[in-house]
Amino acid sequence: MASSRTQDLPPREGYSPITYSRIPARTYFKGYQLFAGYAVVTAVAAYVYSLTDKKIRRNKLEMLSGVLALEPMLLAERDRQFLKQMRRNRDEEEKLMANVEGWEVGKLYNEPIFKTVPEDRYMDPIVDEYYIHGHQRNFIRNAYLHLFT
Repeated sequence: MASSRTQDLPPREGYSPITYSRIPARTYFKGYQLFAGYAVVTAVAAYVYSLTDKKIRRNKLEMLSGVLALEPMLLAERDRQFLKQMRRNRDEEEKLMANVEGWEVGKLYNEPIFKTVPEDRYMDPIVDEYYIHGHQRNFIRNAYLHLFT
């Protein structure tokens, strides 16, 4: 018993026509409306930018005023710490060399270190002399800081 097969055929009324013509996209805005919208958005953004820029400039001016107000105090504190360390160095040298006869603090075998410089003029010490009686970690941390900044 062979079953009869039926072929798949198109519908009796036929297929609907195929649309192949161009369907343009729907336009929401016209060209002049887009340019007007762009101009409005740009104007509002420029206004908001100007307000923000004024606020940023005010904050920068305030921070600069604070820096300028604090700088003399910070420099004075740095100089004060420098002089305290130099005093500690002199005191330590005096204590270390107390048993050596004829040793004068600040001189090397009774000769001034700087022979051509008048006695009333101060010469900054080299870095090694500044940290000579301090902890080695302070010397390592501070003396070579300029290499990493």
